[in-house]
Amino acid sequence: PSSLQNLNQNPRTLLPKFYGLYCVQAGGKNIRIVVMNNLLPRSVRMHLKYDLKGSTYKRRASQKEREKVFPTFKDLDFMQDVPDGLFLDSDMYNALCKTLQRDCLVLQSFKIMDYSLLVAIHNLDQAQRERAAGNSGWDRERGRPAAQRALYSTAMESIQGEARRGGTIETDDQMGGIPARNSRGERLLLYIGIIDVLQSYRFVKKLEHSWKALVHDGDTVSVHRPSFYAERFQRFMCHTVFRKIPLKPSPSKKSRSGPAIPRRS
Repeated sequence: PSSLQNLNQNPRTLLPKFYGLYCVQAGGKNIRIVVMNNLLPRSVRMHLKYDLKGSTYKRRASQKEREKVFPTFKDLDFMQDVPDGLFLDSDMYNALCKTLQRDCLVLQSFKIMDYSLLVAIHNLDQAQRERAAGNSGWDRERGRPAAQRALYSTAMESIQGEARRGGTIETDDQMGGIPARNSRGERLLLYIGIIDVLQSYRFVKKLEHSWKALVHDGDTVSVHRPSFYAERFQRFMCHTVFRKIPLKPSPSKKSRSGPAIPRRS
């Protein structure tokens, strides 16, 4: 109910949408099923995927994870792979960071922590090169997916609050991805959402954090009190992961400022 109330009061949210909770009895056992929104449209190929918490303690994908066809990388991997971050235009950046801030306040008020931001990246220019070379393998692996409709809200609508309630949204092939660029000026589409929001900060987590803090720097571990966790999470997302596309400097200022992010026509 609280999740639904938050969604009704504020459609600009990256929190997960829970559509139903079911219990099925089979073989004398209760099997519980949660139905929730899928953040990643199957009609769009994701070139990179990250599970980010803003923590650096052991936040690197395991070798087993790296061997998967579609691995999920973590914070240290992101800082190594995308050291300059992902660049959004000013309005998009502001809308995203405001949404993250509001969502973190909601989670903090319920004493929830250890959540992540799932960030999946579709590289438009890389996809174009793959199609030109005829070696993307996407259609062969998965078949050409049928036209897909986005239910309730896409990543773009989640931060702009423009989803139409109670119905489906017709979208194009981009399925509501958030436009961005990398430091090389390549065009990206981002699909994002906050995941793993059911971890309450109770005794076990307090004990786990106290033990880790004795051995490691307490501010780098993922388990932390909800208020600190929320602040660190927001700071990492809006300073390290997402950045504003810098304004193009005037000729007189070029010598005093760094190079702007290149744009492709």
